[in-house]
Amino acid sequence: MSTNTEGGGRSYARRDLLLKIQSEIQNYWEENKIFEAEPGVKPPEPGEKFFGNFPYPYMNGLLHLGHAFTLSKLEFGAAYHRLRGCNVLLPFAFHCTGMPIKASADKLKREIEQHGNPPVFPSLEELTIEVEESDNVSAATPDKFKSKRSKAAAKSSGDKSQWEIMRSFGLSDEEIAKFQDPYHWLKHFPPLAKEDLKAFGLGCDWRRSFITTDMNPFYDSFVRWQMNKLKNMGKIVKDMRYTIYSPLDGQPCADHDRASGEGVQPQEYVLIKMEVIPPFPAKLKALEGRKVFLAAATLRPETMYGQTNCWVLPDGNYGAFEINDTDVFILTERAALNLAYQKLSKVPEKPSCLLKLSGHDLIGLPLSSPLAFNEVIYSLPMLTILTDKGTGIVTSVPSDSPDDYMALKDLVSKPALREKYGVKDEWVLPYEVVPIINIPEFGDKSAEKVCMDLKIKSQNDKEKLAEAKRLTYLKGFTDGTMLVGEFQGRKVQEAKPLIKNKLLEAGMAVLYSEPEKKVMSRSGDECVVALTDQWYITYGEAEWKEKAMECLEKMNTFSTETRNGFEHTLSWLNQWACSRSFGLGTRIPWDEQFLVESLSDSTLYMAYYTIAHVLQNGDMYGSNASSVRPEQMTDEVWDYIFCDGPVPKSEISPALLSKMKKEFEYWYPFDLRVSGKDLIQNHLTFCIYNHTALLPKHLWPRGFRCNGHLMLNSEKMSKSTGNFRTLRQAIEEFSSDATRFSLADAGDGMDDANFVFETANAAILRLTKEIAWMEEVLSVESSLRAGPPLTYADRFLQ
Repeated sequence: MSTNTEGGGRSYARRDLLLKIQSEIQNYWEENKIFEAEPGVKPPEPGEKFFGNFPYPYMNGLLHLGHAFTLSKLEFGAAYHRLRGCNVLLPFAFHCTGMPIKASADKLKREIEQHGNPPVFPSLEELTIEVEESDNVSAATPDKFKSKRSKAAAKSSGDKSQWEIMRSFGLSDEEIAKFQDPYHWLKHFPPLAKEDLKAFGLGCDWRRSFITTDMNPFYDSFVRWQMNKLKNMGKIVKDMRYTIYSPLDGQPCADHDRASGEGVQPQEYVLIKMEVIPPFPAKLKALEGRKVFLAAATLRPETMYGQTNCWVLPDGNYGAFEINDTDVFILTERAALNLAYQKLSKVPEKPSCLLKLSGHDLIGLPLSSPLAFNEVIYSLPMLTILTDKGTGIVTSVPSDSPDDYMALKDLVSKPALREKYGVKDEWVLPYEVVPIINIPEFGDKSAEKVCMDLKIKSQNDKEKLAEAKRLTYLKGFTDGTMLVGEFQGRKVQEAKPLIKNKLLEAGMAVLYSEPEKKVMSRSGDECVVALTDQWYITYGEAEWKEKAMECLEKMNTFSTETRNGFEHTLSWLNQWACSRSFGLGTRIPWDEQFLVESLSDSTLYMAYYTIAHVLQNGDMYGSNASSVRPEQMTDEVWDYIFCDGPVPKSEISPALLSKMKKEFEYWYPFDLRVSGKDLIQNHLTFCIYNHTALLPKHLWPRGFRCNGHLMLNSEKMSKSTGNFRTLRQAIEEFSSDATRFSLADAGDGMDDANFVFETANAAILRLTKEIAWMEEVLSVESSLRAGPPLTYADRFLQ
């Protein structure tokens, strides 16, 4: 704390007093092993023991106040139960699995190889010269797409080099070079995190601490057992699935591998093949002899009967991409990249662009489109198309799409607009709305009805059009009835999958997927959706999902919002890719070319805490000599300890096997797991699934408590703005006790909380005043009268 002195300066004496006291007390705790927890002789009665845990943090940097905020909920709860006389276990571990550490180490290595040790990075002026030379070379390659944005600016736009990031941790240049080895990160950051948590005063049994990956042979064995167990139960399968994928890393990009876009899933579309009718215009002459299609992505294949035209963005950038030896799709480069990773490109994982085109080049193309009652339709300009969604090509069904209805109406009613984009009257005026679906509330031309009701004036009225789209799409799906086609008379929700399958089977369409929203990997590239042959955990399987729901129903979630989050996740969560080819971790036991991904080796480790100290002898790396060797921990031994399996044939003594089994059965199930709310959609739900698959009901989790994110002084915590504090910085600035006061005051529930520096400073003042008062009272103790009570006041106060 900084307090004003009489001379107007700043004094840190009060804070320093608290730092001195906390150091003395924390040393006392450690010397006397205050928080080392041992199981009782008998199984605990309800309320006699408390086992709480926290998602182990990822070790690519220092712990920050956001970690401390969530952890404080567990720490305060554990202290409360300890005060009530419970036998309390609070362990802590460190997560190192996955690709971020490996990617950062590789990035650092590249920087050193390219720019020296320490690196001397080029200036902005040098980058500009480099880009100009690059542009001169690429000018001879007309099929390459160019960004209007300055490439030099992009290269220097503020993305810190890995070297700079490492310097921000207070590392010297000599030390930084060691981090080219990814395993050096594992040796460096976990001990620092442990130091900071000790300084925070965490009431932790540090004997049970561990790191993940094959650097810890005991935990490596544990994860291999878990994966074998799931596979033997039929809960891990190999399949071709759409998954978010990093082209740069060459593997799926799970939530923990993402810089942005956590929780984003693949969005599946039906790609309608709208064939361009020959003869081709001059711009497309190079494509003669091939089947050329404008490829439009749609979520509503059942509406294709009502097509009146196709939409393109006049100023959009498009390309003609080879799909195979005969077919060419015209769409955006972004969509072509996704297709290339879905086995829809002549060159696998690389779009093959034959010709680059603008939206203007595509206006007026005659098309033959699947299911359309109009034998020939034309491509027309639409000004509101977003090229970062779909393919940049849009089908037009003005009977049921408000956007299509208003865009077509604009062209019909505005000759000047047609003239501006070179649209001939015969491409537009003969085409009328085709009724295809009846919605009781809106009739058989729902888009027209809703647009009139909402008084929408043009295709640029975005807010009203969004509301119109919501109304027509929702009512169309739930209440609509097909008026045309072979499924006439059927409800839309019944006909939709049937029409989709008809289009796919007839070769009139293909499936296409892309990320629901933009996803950036931690390696810095924009992710695509890839069709990959992967090992998957079968989350979402009906019987397993039912058990997960049963577990959730019995669990304490501490808030309705948290419970709703779990229920929503269970409603959509499906197969999860659990293998990776890049990063750190444990090898898939039956297919060692792959690693277990980071959200799949972290679902049952709470059980591992119960015996970690026996196996690892207090060493987080599992390298200290103990009574057990890693190779002795066979699947049969793990089964015996955790799954009540038969007594294994083992070199481990029966007494030690029994000790580990009893310790697990004493502490399990865990009573509370605290977490940020962002983990509901993956890690925490995976935790429920794995416990219900591998353990009996009486060992299923009892409670999850989730919280929002932490702000600092009412602003988002951000390294780039400087509004950021590591846990170490906060303790040094305020002391652990004052930091805890501000964390406790920051907030509760699922809303974002707010750590206020003023609250921490005020706590320093209140705590030191309390200490001064106690010292004052105790200082006069020797002058007080001793002996039996003599007066009425003595007896009253006794």
